[in-house]
Amino acid sequence: MTDTPPDIERLIQEVLAEAGYDADAADVARRVRKLNHGLPAEDEFAAICAWLGRTRLLHKLDQHQIPARSRFEFQVPDILAVFEAGGPFLIEVKRCNDRTLSLKSDYYARLLSYADKMGLPLLIAWKHHSLWTLVDVRHFALAKKNFNLAHGEAMRQNLLGILAGDVAFKLAQGSGLHLDIAKEELIETRPTEDGYEETWQMRVTGVHFTIKDGELRTDLHPETTQLFATWDLESSETHSPTRIRQSFTVGAEGIEFAHRALVALLAWEKPVDEPTNWRTQLRAPEITRSIAHFDAALQRGMTEGVVHLILRQNPVTIPDFIKEES
Repeated sequence: MTDTPPDIERLIQEVLAEAGYDADAADVARRVRKLNHGLPAEDEFAAICAWLGRTRLLHKLDQHQIPARSRFEFQVPDILAVFEAGGPFLIEVKRCNDRTLSLKSDYYARLLSYADKMGLPLLIAWKHHSLWTLVDVRHFALAKKNFNLAHGEAMRQNLLGILAGDVAFKLAQGSGLHLDIAKEELIETRPTEDGYEETWQMRVTGVHFTIKDGELRTDLHPETTQLFATWDLESSETHSPTRIRQSFTVGAEGIEFAHRALVALLAWEKPVDEPTNWRTQLRAPEITRSIAHFDAALQRGMTEGVVHLILRQNPVTIPDFIKEES
C-alpha cells in the first residue's frame, strides 16, 4: 500500500486543469476522502454477500440524480440486491462504531421516499467495528430529531442469516494445529536475569492436526484444516532436549460469525499487515482461495470433529416481504 503524496491537492488540481474543470483542489480532495470512507464498506459488504453463497444478484446503484431538485425528495440507496430468500431489496450501507446508529430525519425520509416510490423494501447494512448486521429500516425509531437503532436491537432483528446465509459457529475444544520442530544445532547461548537463552538452528519435521478433545487425525479435508485460520487459537509449547512441539488449539470459550471468518481467511492468504482491497476481491474469480463454500466446509468440519456448533439466526420479527417472497 503506497502512502498518500504530501502534495496530493496540487496533483489533483493539475489533473482538473488538464481535463478542463474549474474546481477547488482541496474541496475535491476532501470529497474523495469522504467517498473513500464509504466505498470500502460497500465493497466489503458486497464481497461478504457474494461469498456466503445465497446472493443471486447484487449491484451498486448510480447515485447521480437528475434533476438536481430531486435530491430534496429522494435519496438513492447504495445497493440493489436479490437473495434466494427474496428480493429485490434496496440496501443502504453504514459504518458506525457507536452503540447507536443515527440517521438524520430528512435523510431517513428521502431514503424511504425513494424505496416507497420504487415499491421495494429498504434494508440498512450496518458495520459496527468488525460485526455486520442487516436490518429493516422500519426498526429505526424517532428520538428527539433523528431516527435511531441500538446495536443490540440490530442483532435481534438481523436478516443477514436468513437472506445472505450468515451463521455463527464454534470450533471444537482441543482441535488444532501442532508443529514438531527438531533442534539441529545450538548456535548461541546468552545469559539472562532468569538463567540463559539459547538460539538453535531448527527444522519443522511434522505437521499434525487434532479434532475435539485433542484426538489426532491425519485425514482431515483441506478446507477443514483452513477453518483453524478463522479462530483465535491458544498457543503452547512443550520442550525436550531434541525437539519442540508448538501447538495452536481451540479453547473452551468463543464463538465466531461466517462473515468475520472471511476477513480472517483473506488476512491469512495475503502478506502480513497488507490491508484487504475489497474492490480487488470483488473482481477476482473467487472471493477467497482457501474455502469456496463456507457453509459446506462447516458441515464437513462438524462431521470430522473440528466444528462443535453451528447456529442459524432468525430475527425476532421476520418481515412480511420475506415471508411473501420465500
